[in-house]
Amino acid sequence: MRSLEPKVGDNTKPSWCSPVPAAPTPMFSKSLVVLAALATVLASPLERRVTCAGGQTTSNEACCVLFPVLEDIQANLFGNDTCGDASHTALRVSFHDAIGFSMTNKSFGTGADGSIFLFGETELSYPANLGIADAFNLEAPFINGHPEISVADFIQFTAAVSLTKCPGVAQPTFMFGRVDAKAPAPIGTVPQPTDNIPVILARMGDAGLNAQETVALIASHSIAGADDIDPNLQGLPFDSTPSTFDTQFFVETQLRGTVFPGSAGNAGEVMAPIKGELRLLSDSNFARDSSTSCFFQANVNNQQLMANNFKAAFAKMQSLGQDVSKMVDCSDVLPPVIPLPGAQQAAFFPSGTDQEDVEQACATAAFPSLPVLPGPLETVASIFQDPATDGNCDDDGSGCVLSEFPTAAKRSSSEL
Repeated sequence: MRSLEPKVGDNTKPSWCSPVPAAPTPMFSKSLVVLAALATVLASPLERRVTCAGGQTTSNEACCVLFPVLEDIQANLFGNDTCGDASHTALRVSFHDAIGFSMTNKSFGTGADGSIFLFGETELSYPANLGIADAFNLEAPFINGHPEISVADFIQFTAAVSLTKCPGVAQPTFMFGRVDAKAPAPIGTVPQPTDNIPVILARMGDAGLNAQETVALIASHSIAGADDIDPNLQGLPFDSTPSTFDTQFFVETQLRGTVFPGSAGNAGEVMAPIKGELRLLSDSNFARDSSTSCFFQANVNNQQLMANNFKAAFAKMQSLGQDVSKMVDCSDVLPPVIPLPGAQQAAFFPSGTDQEDVEQACATAAFPSLPVLPGPLETVASIFQDPATDGNCDDDGSGCVLSEFPTAAKRSSSEL
């Protein structure tokens, strides 16, 4: 193997060269020369790249296997999805798989291990995993088409790629080399929207995620919707901008609830401030509980804080239960993120709401002053449901067997 250290050339002058007096070199010029040379030496290892069979380059040969997977899911799983249902679905299942882990009880599962699909008939029958059958139907055909990587890696890689579809996220990372589960995670590892904050934080803490990291992960609800809380409605967004990773979720969850998007009395749901929007009971409590309210409010109108905290917490979550020392950093395989224009980073109160609607909870900082979105009262549109999320896997876990799903075919133009 070639050495990664640059060769140093021999710059000794030949004996026949007569010394020519040179003008004194200013000290700052010498410093710049030294710094430039040092920068070249330090940068050299980073410029060493491996060229894969398809012509792509990466920092580690082990990552080459991911490029065919990326090409397939970009074209045929996501298609023209622009932070829509397919992206939301892929992101959601990554948490439901990874959280099956405990630092104190080995029977709780091995974390981000693919068990939610490998033992789909068991885990997808759990009440907390209601709706994850959509993810199974979406991803199972592609998992079968790519046996060269583990199911665990497929789930987390697809989730990381899904983030790059959503304007506003920080560039995600991806560690490669997860080991698949040998047994299902038990019931009770996934928090539910009906759980109170102490119960949720205890479960998350047992998995290795603290209160601040838990709130950071809830930022995923800015690009999400509910399909099963109201039994008669699907694709109900949690904020008014469900295709943009922005801070509106943290604004709108703090506002006084006045309306249900559909019927009242659904478990895990409380009133939302805007028609068409659904608010989870647990999200409402995170915004108002003394142990989390200031972490929650800090995200309002602070895009960089929200994006960076989510990136760090998500990377940690994706490796729960896995030995990171045996994994490879394949972050450079991921597509670049879509930047959020500065004007769209500014948070606002939706039409018909204002500062008076804020239910202040953080005791140490006032809620930021925001402009009111002009125009008539808004009804938030439901998220279009990707037809690929329908299939033989049902919400009770029946039919959720990987070996029974055919390999994915290319999407037709009508499905893209």
